[in-house]
Amino acid sequence: MTPCLTLVSPSDILAAVPYLVGFHPSDSLIVIGMAADQAQIAARWNLPLPEDALDPLTPVLEREKITELILVGYGTGPLVTPAIDTARRLAARAGVKIGEALRAESGRYWSYVCDLPHCCPPTGTPYDPKSSPVAAEATVHGMVALPDRQTLERTIAPFTGPVRMSMRSATATAIADLRTRLSATKDTEAFARKFVAEGLIRVRAAIAAQAAGRRLDDTEAAKLGLDLTIIRIRDEAWTLMDDTHAPLWKDLTRRLEPTFVPAPASLLAMSSWRTGDSVLAVIALERALTLDPAYSMANLLMHALQHLLPPSLLSGRLPTPAELDAAMGTPRAAWLLPLTTLLNTPTDAVTT
Repeated sequence: MTPCLTLVSPSDILAAVPYLVGFHPSDSLIVIGMAADQAQIAARWNLPLPEDALDPLTPVLEREKITELILVGYGTGPLVTPAIDTARRLAARAGVKIGEALRAESGRYWSYVCDLPHCCPPTGTPYDPKSSPVAAEATVHGMVALPDRQTLERTIAPFTGPVRMSMRSATATAIADLRTRLSATKDTEAFARKFVAEGLIRVRAAIAAQAAGRRLDDTEAAKLGLDLTIIRIRDEAWTLMDDTHAPLWKDLTRRLEPTFVPAPASLLAMSSWRTGDSVLAVIALERALTLDPAYSMANLLMHALQHLLPPSLLSGRLPTPAELDAAMGTPRAAWLLPLTTLLNTPTDAVTT
């Protein structure tokens, strides 16, 4: 549920939207679902609107007991109006009323539900979201509105400069050390059991370090990046997750070499989704899937977000570590295949 903001006018709505989605939108359709005079959902789509893009909204209206929709389109009339019309038809089929429908462009807005010249002139009504009390109210609630989506994307962009060079060196060292250990082992099954056990310890240690306010050093981060390529180790982080873990996975998403990013980016998406930041969750998943389009955890979470499923859907459904052990059994050499495949990739490709 979004924090309670007082919305009594179109200007208030337009001031609230950037805080509800995390940034000032453009070429977008925003749908705010109201129930009991509170915003229960706030979802955004890029414009032009793809066919059937709003279909996942229908079951959400029923699930969240939405009684009223507020629609806001950002962009030109030819871009926004078809999307508003689509949303209004969906609301009519669902028996949900439209409380307001607005188009905003270049600091002016037009209402689709009001045609009275004295309050909704054909030339539009000027508005300034920064001057609305809603902006101050949102700030008090700890909400942030970045200038645009690109600014939000940059908050999880890879580090560059000395940080990148240091992590590249630490990753190359971790890879070389692991290759040496693998080449020296005579029992790959025993090695797998030992490696997974060590990885599980490192995951828990990383979570504890983050809780204590300590950032992993480069060596720790590089080793954890290798660990998280193993599904059982990654799932340890997933099943232990709570609402405070996002900074850890955000840091690793930015610091690790690209080859090792899909796992922490997916974990960042999961932790962001849990805390209601679905926009950052989508951006993190886009990062993961750009690097590995077949990454199953990222695809699973993206499906959930695209269908507007609530994170509470997973409450009580994630297995415990003990249940993971029971389901997956004893670690086997085959578990290391994703990692050994990477190790057989030229080092320059892995750490570039």
